[in-house]
Amino acid sequence: MDSLKKLLIFFLIIIGFFIFSNFLIYVGLNSSYRDIERKDNVEDVQIYQAEATKVNGRIRGLIQNVNGENLNGKYVEVQLYSKRDVFLGREYIQIENIEEGPQAFEMLFKLQDVASYEVSIVDEKQEGGELELLDTDLTTQQIVVLTALTFLILW
Repeated sequence: MDSLKKLLIFFLIIIGFFIFSNFLIYVGLNSSYRDIERKDNVEDVQIYQAEATKVNGRIRGLIQNVNGENLNGKYVEVQLYSKRDVFLGREYIQIENIEEGPQAFEMLFKLQDVASYEVSIVDEKQEGGELELLDTDLTTQQIVVLTALTFLILW
């Protein structure tokens, strides 16, 4: 009975540590992001999150056909700039099936000192200057599974 009680306490401590460390990681990572400025007025692209840290960033938004023109097969070009308007890189997001509803997009990039961005709709990609994109963020379920696997391996 005594060993079962110790095992339960040990299990509760591990669960508490997991929750506390995830909270600290979330707060630590998200507090280092700062908003970056948009330098255009393209109505077809709505950005709801544009943030960057010292070394990386993320831009999330929706592409919707506000003006009524055919956007299928075109690209949304996102150009990133430093504080002094030095061009740092660009990325293209292909527009597909826009008649069915808004198209969500997420762009995670690895660049230093990004302060602003400019969005435009173009017919084709230009060569050169494309960014090194990061993989998408892990979901909560993926983090839980990977943490459980780590504990199993270390046990």
